[in-house]
Amino acid sequence: MVSGDNSTEFYDEPSQMTEDLIKLGVPAQYINQDYAGFSTLDSIVRAKEIFGLESYTIVSQKFHCQRALYIAKAKGQNPIAFSASDIQSFAGIRTRLREVFARFKAFLDCKILKTNPKFLGKPETLHYRGHS
Repeated sequence: MVSGDNSTEFYDEPSQMTEDLIKLGVPAQYINQDYAGFSTLDSIVRAKEIFGLESYTIVSQKFHCQRALYIAKAKGQNPIAFSASDIQSFAGIRTRLREVFARFKAFLDCKILKTNPKFLGKPETLHYRGHS
């Protein structure tokens, strides 16, 4: 499953991730898209509440995997993470600075504000190899 923001016609993370996975040889029929992953918290909560996942693999940069795992554990889930290459150059520095605030927000969302996803919706069935 790929999850990400798709809030405008010019910004579509799930479709881009899907295209990249297909180019890498992942069969399209095994890629499920979550277009309502507007934040990491949204993606994590929706993984369980909409797609029925509790144990799964998060693939992202190390800093993001750490935050996603924190949120997942706080929500009673048991994923693992695989860290992709970090972002280099100025964009990497800006991203690391942004991450400081994102981690603080994750703590607030999980422990104090008890934030819910922007959208939940109806449960959906995932299609993947070996799934009956």
